[in-house]
Amino acid sequence: MSSDSGPALAIIGGSGFYDFFGADARSLQVDTPYGAPSAPITVGEVQGRLVAFLPRHGRSHEYSPHTVPYQANLWALRSIGVRRVLAPCAVGSLRADWGPGTVAVPDQLVDRTSGRAQTYFDQGGIHVSFADPYCDELRAAATASAVPELTMRDAATMVVVQGPRFSTRAESRWFAAQGWELVNMTGYPEAVLARELEMCYAAIAMVTDLDAGLEAGEGVSAAAVFAEFERNLVPFKELVRRAVAAIDGEDTCAHCRVHDGVRLPFELP
Repeated sequence: MSSDSGPALAIIGGSGFYDFFGADARSLQVDTPYGAPSAPITVGEVQGRLVAFLPRHGRSHEYSPHTVPYQANLWALRSIGVRRVLAPCAVGSLRADWGPGTVAVPDQLVDRTSGRAQTYFDQGGIHVSFADPYCDELRAAATASAVPELTMRDAATMVVVQGPRFSTRAESRWFAAQGWELVNMTGYPEAVLARELEMCYAAIAMVTDLDAGLEAGEGVSAAAVFAEFERNLVPFKELVRRAVAAIDGEDTCAHCRVHDGVRLPFELP
């Protein structure tokens, strides 16, 4: 499928986003050189535009953060015409004043993962600019889409950890001491793989908890994280809907077009 006939915009998120689409949504099964994506891609209309949706963790949340097929996911989206990706996600806060109900649009990323396949370029000597890992155009659309129920932060550094465990208190105090604001398990290599495929990409991060080093008591629990995410899901989805409507243009922006003048070892899908 070419970019002329497929959706130019995609959302990679949780299963709670399935009801974005009406009854006319269709499901696409896409094969890639990197195996199957997390789930079939759903394509439907959101705010009057064609949008693809891919559940990052699978339809039944069967993939842990370190086992998500990130390469297949991004490749599959690019192959059906997607050039812009919004990535809503849950995060822990490394700041006591950014509690649950805060939404941040990160402008920087720190990778603390290990062992994840993080590139399509294992040969060919290809080096990709990643100084500014997120698309400014998508970030602007997201930050302009605030809803009254959630507190918006228009910049943040998100540190991505391996998971599936949460941080120790010492680790989260260390992260906070660096001046980083958010901690997450899925934002990398998702962002860099999008960049390698010349797709605009922006994370929209909803705080579900204060990370362990900032909180007294037993620390972060999965049950509490899921419950907090569910509690704010309705306004969070409305924010993403508004961001979809606010995005101007459908092609990759100049900032995210990183291979100009470079001979690649394969053609981008």
